[in-house]
Amino acid sequence: MKILFALAGLHRFDRGAEIAFISVADELAKSGEDVTLIGSGPPREGATYAYFRAPCFPRTRFEDYPPLPFLRHEYAYEELTFAPSLLSRYWPADYDVTVTCSYPYTNWLLRRPALHGARPPHVFVTQNGDWPAYANTAEYRFFGCEGLVCTNPDYFERNKQRWNCCLIPNGVDIERFVPGPPQRDAFGLPSEKTLVLMVSALIDSKRVEAGIEAVSRLADAHLVVTGDGPLRQRIAEKAASLLQGRFTILSLPAEQMPVLYRSADVFLHMSLEEAFGNVFIEALACGLPVVGHESPRLRWIVGEHGFLVDTNEPGNVASAITSASTRAIAKREDRIAWAANFSWKRVGQAYRDFLQSVVAESRAGKRATPRRQPA
Repeated sequence: MKILFALAGLHRFDRGAEIAFISVADELAKSGEDVTLIGSGPPREGATYAYFRAPCFPRTRFEDYPPLPFLRHEYAYEELTFAPSLLSRYWPADYDVTVTCSYPYTNWLLRRPALHGARPPHVFVTQNGDWPAYANTAEYRFFGCEGLVCTNPDYFERNKQRWNCCLIPNGVDIERFVPGPPQRDAFGLPSEKTLVLMVSALIDSKRVEAGIEAVSRLADAHLVVTGDGPLRQRIAEKAASLLQGRFTILSLPAEQMPVLYRSADVFLHMSLEEAFGNVFIEALACGLPVVGHESPRLRWIVGEHGFLVDTNEPGNVASAITSASTRAIAKREDRIAWAANFSWKRVGQAYRDFLQSVVAESRAGKRATPRRQPA
């Protein structure tokens, strides 16, 4: 198959969706597929796939722009500036199938009519949520695809009657994310404190401020956050108020993340809802206990290897961190074994099977399941 993955952040960021697409593309290329990526970052040496750069303006430039229909947040503004570059580099006849997780502009461009022949079938991945596939209002009513990869069971159940769906989780590089000795000195972190790690964008939905409040109740805990986003100043001010001398914020390249995980005692994630959350599996693969919000979706991801509570109550979170830290060594091997179920090799094979089925159905003259009104 000739497969195209397109996403503005490819090769420019190492976040959940970008890591997932690059990891899946790498596995597909290793299995013999002809894989191309289009993103806005520079080429990377040693890539197993072809890469084309399509420049765009970074989302940080649009953090203060007003939300509008079709431009509801800085991500949409960024994607709009990515669209012209993508248009100039995307030729439908060159591919058997296209893949993105970005809506609206990237999805629309990949589904544009071909000048000669038929356009390739399009697969949308719910890395950032399933709202485009499920909603039927505003710009979402123009969504379409020939295949929908659902990253959790909730999305699959909600969309399986509307679209050609497949349930495929995200994964983890089990050769990089492994237990090992802590290296706190390398990050300027205290050696005597219980180190609580949050790997999170600094945006409202990640609830980093709520994490700060919970950790502030633990006198012996130090919170380290790695990530960036429009709330950086507000979060720094809250941490200075509640965690004096017990807070560190870092911005690290992807290659240093396994070492940071190994240096922590507990992994904390405060989002009430995540499409998947690679970070949970990365933490488990390094042997870390996970503290997060109790939900069937997160329980599906972490199994019985998480300390899940109602994170709307800071006291619950503080108690869970204490319990997790006292049992950090116990069942570490079980956590590592659970994470191995989400290896990128397994995930890549699932993508390959699904993409092959989508291409075969398209060649047989079939198309996407007709759109239905949401229940």
